[in-house]
Amino acid sequence: MKKSLFALTLALTFGAAGAALAQAPAPTPLAGKPAPAPFTPPAQGIDPNETAVQVVNKSEPVLCAEKDNVHLDLVGPNVRQFRIQAVHPAYIGTIAVDRWAPDWTACDMTRDPAYKSDARRVTFWETPEFWLTGYTYPSFWRPGVVPFRVGDRVENGLHLVQLWMKYRERAEEVLVIYPPDGYWRARPLPFADMRWTAYGSSFLVGPVEVQDRPIVDLKSIAFDPDNMTFTLEFNRGGSAKVKLETIDQERIILNTTLSGDVPKNLPFATMRSMYATEFNSDVARVAWRERGGAGWGEAPIMNYKGGLVTEIWAGRVVPSMHNKSAPDMVFSHFSEKPGK
Repeated sequence: MKKSLFALTLALTFGAAGAALAQAPAPTPLAGKPAPAPFTPPAQGIDPNETAVQVVNKSEPVLCAEKDNVHLDLVGPNVRQFRIQAVHPAYIGTIAVDRWAPDWTACDMTRDPAYKSDARRVTFWETPEFWLTGYTYPSFWRPGVVPFRVGDRVENGLHLVQLWMKYRERAEEVLVIYPPDGYWRARPLPFADMRWTAYGSSFLVGPVEVQDRPIVDLKSIAFDPDNMTFTLEFNRGGSAKVKLETIDQERIILNTTLSGDVPKNLPFATMRSMYATEFNSDVARVAWRERGGAGWGEAPIMNYKGGLVTEIWAGRVVPSMHNKSAPDMVFSHFSEKPGK
């Protein structure tokens, strides 16, 4: 009998992927900290004080497989903390050969804006285990004007900042942010004996608005290597902290806090991805929990009506021809309590 999406979702959300998880190494220590314990469900079950947020599904069908047409807004004017996870898909152990080449069939990008600049690369900070690099591309769809600071060093005009980690004698890119538009991508360490896995969905943290496409209008970004924390200042007001809490061969966990003066009339986070068909997608399905609900809801991404949730998973349960190793995304642990 096939596993239901409910069972697969629980396995991803709670890091209990059966025998594969049993064989996985312990979570990786961060910045000299002792390794955290494996993530498990609370001993007493679901937190009775968890906060529900509104999910608004603005996804729309497209023919172009390179357009981010999957769009989930998270709305909660009083949310001050939440967790973002990128977790390997349930079928990750079955992948023999991945495919990550772009598919430009039925795509017309000729009208996209392009701001020219000089290409360059900088290294902000490095240790034997982690390092942070920034890039400016020859062109980008928005101008690079957001300052990025690490300690006393400030760089302006970067289009991309990458966090790298040394793992199994290789350099693994685990987290990226695009300062001009506020997009992030995250991925766990390669599963089992795999040497590489793909990026997939993007997400935004902060007051999300639309300027040609959804963005977060950033005023500045700072990174604290001691705490592995990014601090975001927003032009619309308020700030956020995104902390790399855990990374291992199952998942990457980012704990996020928002200041009280973040605008309440805009989504506090958004997930963006692509879906052309079930077999050509980065996200094809969603599953969600409602506060006090007796079970999980599940739906194809294009049929999902949205609603109040305390946790939402977005991903795939069957391999796609596009980025089949790309992680699923989980948003959870919403709280109105101020962050520390």
